[in-house]
Amino acid sequence: MQRRYLKLRSILTLAIFASLIGAAFAQDVRYNYDREVNFSQYKTYRWIDAKTPAGIDELRDKQIRASIDNELMKKGLMKSDSDKADLDIVYQAGFGHEKEITGYGTGPGWRGWGGWGGGISTAQTSTVTTGQLVLSMFDAGKKNLVWKGAVSKTIDPTAKPDKAQKNLDKAIAKLLKNYPPEEKKKK
Repeated sequence: MQRRYLKLRSILTLAIFASLIGAAFAQDVRYNYDREVNFSQYKTYRWIDAKTPAGIDELRDKQIRASIDNELMKKGLMKSDSDKADLDIVYQAGFGHEKEITGYGTGPGWRGWGGWGGGISTAQTSTVTTGQLVLSMFDAGKKNLVWKGAVSKTIDPTAKPDKAQKNLDKAIAKLLKNYPPEEKKKK
């Protein structure tokens, strides 16, 4: 019975640890779109003038736009400087700080040579920086929102530029993974 309990506890501990690790590195992506729109009609896009979001310098703004441009090109959209583009796009970004509690410990159970004993646990708190980027796409002719997506992730403000760019590119790729939305097959 004790071995079974220890095995179950070990499996449960590993499962919890694995889920916490996955959550720590996960990116939260959400999107929505106009289900009445045929997205195959959109071939070109242009950036619409918007104030650079607070906390984003000119260099980072350029990198965000380049990353989005790269992903949209992979989706078959061509960037245009013309007023005749099919889509108008804009992004917004924001940063925040959250408390993160990390802990580890052992619950009641076998303590090696010491036999059964009570649990010991340790917890630490730290502040983490989080970032969110929202991308909006508007039908240029009708001036209505047709697609909107948001990605949020924990950010390492001390990351080297190459690593920060790699993380940005991954986030944008995940954000645009479901663009264009799959067309529903008519029954």
